[in-house]
Amino acid sequence: MSALAISGLSARFGELQILDGVDLDVPIGELHVLMGPNGSGKSTLCHAAMGRPGYEATGSVKVNGVEVLGKPVEDRARAGLFEGFQYPVEVAGVTLRELISEMALVGGPEVGERALQAAVDLDLEPFLDRFVNVGLSGGEKKKSEIVQLLGLSPKAAILDEIDSGLDVDAVRDVAGAVEGMRSPDLGVLVITHYARVLRYLDVDRVHVMMKGKIVRTGGRELADELDAVGYEGIRNELGLEPEETGDDFLKGL
Repeated sequence: MSALAISGLSARFGELQILDGVDLDVPIGELHVLMGPNGSGKSTLCHAAMGRPGYEATGSVKVNGVEVLGKPVEDRARAGLFEGFQYPVEVAGVTLRELISEMALVGGPEVGERALQAAVDLDLEPFLDRFVNVGLSGGEKKKSEIVQLLGLSPKAAILDEIDSGLDVDAVRDVAGAVEGMRSPDLGVLVITHYARVLRYLDVDRVHVMMKGKIVRTGGRELADELDAVGYEGIRNELGLEPEETGDDFLKGL
């Protein structure tokens, strides 16, 4: 059974075509990495799968065998899909403890218990009574999202650039938290364009995206190749021009 099965996924934002028939499968219990240069469509894949407004997507996205494409965001979450944001938002007026309490009201007491224990394990207990992500460092914000993930126990988690903006120590800590949450009931897709986070992850498969398509899939050795020669080698091999549109364009909107 696949935690996340993406088939023929195409996505556009207005007139801008970003994804072009993406196929990607993350079995339950595995940790996969999606890599690619800026503007290749990595974050768009995440947004299209989760149902972010403004994106028109076609194809198929199944979570634990359940089709979620075309459904409201809340239904995708109930099916077991979790998105970890590249830039976690601040929620002024709501403490992390209150957020966990609301999670427990929906999912049951065990959800709150798991999340509170995760906060203790990740040294976030002092932040439980502070507003969600307000005044936290980049690493602390990413840990806060891991707390929510561990509490909710989704079937599939897409973590968008968990290493973005973090120093070396924070990358190690956050990657360690991701490794710590691995289980036979969860499939994880980590999106990144740097190989540095892979030093701390036991990766099952690596996928490379360019021009809105998966152009290469392999094992850990593929990430090592990218670390050594960069994306230019694959571009030249496939005869591709550098990305000119895509996620980078959308970030400027």
